Amino acid sequence: MRVKIYCMQNIRNIAIIAHVDHGKTTLVDKMLVAGALYKDHEKAGELVLDNNDLERERGITIVSKNVSINYKDTKINIIDTPGHSDFGGEVERVLNMADGVLLLVDAFEGPMPQTRFVLQKAIEIGLKPIVVINKVDKPNCRPDEVHEAVFDLMFSLDATEEQLDFPVVYGSAKQNWMSTDWKNQTDNIYPLLDAIIEHIPAPKSIEGPLQMLITSLDYSSYVGRIAIGRVHRGTIKENTDIALVRRDGSINKCRIKELNVFSGFGKTKVSEVSSGELCAVIGLDKFDIGDCICDLNEPDALPPIAIDEPTMSMVFTINNSPFFGKDGKFVTSRHIHERLIKELDKNLALRVEKEESSDIWHVYGRGVLHLSVLIETMRREGYELQVGQPQVIYKEIDGVKCEPIEELTVNVPEENSGKVIELVTSRKGEIVNMESKNERIHLLFHIPSRGIIGLRTNLLTATAGEAVIAHRFIKYAPYKGDIARRVNGSMIAMESGTAFAYAIDKLQDRGKFFVFPQDEVYAGQVVGEHCKEGDLVINVTKSKKLTNMRASGSDEKTKIVPPIVFSLEEALEYIKEDEYVEITPNAMRLRKIILDEIERKRANK
Repeated sequence: MRVKIYCMQNIRNIAIIAHVDHGKTTLVDKMLVAGALYKDHEKAGELVLDNNDLERERGITIVSKNVSINYKDTKINIIDTPGHSDFGGEVERVLNMADGVLLLVDAFEGPMPQTRFVLQKAIEIGLKPIVVINKVDKPNCRPDEVHEAVFDLMFSLDATEEQLDFPVVYGSAKQNWMSTDWKNQTDNIYPLLDAIIEHIPAPKSIEGPLQMLITSLDYSSYVGRIAIGRVHRGTIKENTDIALVRRDGSINKCRIKELNVFSGFGKTKVSEVSSGELCAVIGLDKFDIGDCICDLNEPDALPPIAIDEPTMSMVFTINNSPFFGKDGKFVTSRHIHERLIKELDKNLALRVEKEESSDIWHVYGRGVLHLSVLIETMRREGYELQVGQPQVIYKEIDGVKCEPIEELTVNVPEENSGKVIELVTSRKGEIVNMESKNERIHLLFHIPSRGIIGLRTNLLTATAGEAVIAHRFIKYAPYKGDIARRVNGSMIAMESGTAFAYAIDKLQDRGKFFVFPQDEVYAGQVVGEHCKEGDLVINVTKSKKLTNMRASGSDEKTKIVPPIVFSLEEALEYIKEDEYVEITPNAMRLRKIILDEIERKRANK
């Protein structure tokens, strides 16, 4: 297979920055299609960057990915970054590979908090931005105001004169058009590709001993871990020995077995890669993000990049409920242990510790979303497991107990702002800023990570689903004191069996139910929320006894309120310390850790 070697002027490395759901992945897809006209990609129209089911369903990018297109004899390497701050660890690393950024903003919403988070990193590194104002086909869009807002944001982030002089492209990725004037609709996205070639600088070719910082990981079951990065200096060649300089300064000799560059949605094997190009290196053993590939004779490492520390932990354990093994393929502790260790190969912000002589793992991550994505992935792969309540990670700094603090932004209609402030301040949140934008209020808080657990559901309920919520970790600060969690008790099944409508109907005044009639339940399962404090043990398996006595008056029809159905995140945020979420491929149940009622009472004493 012949591979075209590009001279350095013919490469552009760009990262795409956008808030969740502003159309980033759609835009990249359209760019791939446009690039296909210049290169023979048979499948260009079908290429979808969010290539796992979870990313497509949730509409969020979880793992950053690399693709490339060819346009006017220029190779454009596109680095897609996650917009959600729980995956912020991905973002900062991949920006090191780029020479410029596409800042994608919604023509109605404008720049959002998480856009700011990534843009700040890009401006600090000195990357040149191109602003793409997307979704100008929306009926209530305001492109000119959004342009002003982007300028103000960049100014507030101390952008240089050159960065503030950014080109702007308007359009609709979904409708497949871009233009330099939003009132003048075109029928293609070439104006954007032309802007990239014109305004993003080509990478500089630096001669000298080899330097390449590993900024991203890939994993293949055939060749193991693959190191991805940008060649900073010199040339990297296959079948040569290199020095792998670790973060701690130790040096290992390794051999490069194979080199790949990105082409289209896949990779192409090459014999060497020069400075400025992105590549994937196969054959290194035991490396990590932030390690540097150097010349064997002159090992001169680049400064390593910081990796976000985990801020939240969760207990994972095997499923030991009475329904264990009914629908999962992988149920033993060996299966779960192997799966968690495998996840460490590519999921960087994750840590796993196993308790000795027990089937309990402590899994540390960046937030509830980060951990719930892992749990959901395992569930779909056929694993059965149980997870405990998310706990934040405390640190002792100068003898003071400190906890993670997050920056929380809530965008709500004016009439709901009072409820939001009340809810957040009751969880030790402090209001930092408040501004009005088009009949909506933009609120900024600093709140302990503990306060965010379970907050989203409450905010959406209080604002009738109108609140737009985003949060990101900013620092550790002294412990803020206790926060009141859910006060209502649980309704717990007394015995195993089938839940009957007759029994549920008679108990509806005691609280809200989580199970449907005809669901199988077991003793110790949480089947509902008690309307008062304290747990209540109830019998939902009681059926109506049939007799041949004639009843005076007809039987009443049972009228049952539909049960509450939790999503995985809601369940994790809902449970108390003495409860687990049991997760199997086809079901999700809440249960007490101790199923037996008498033993539970003993333990509580």
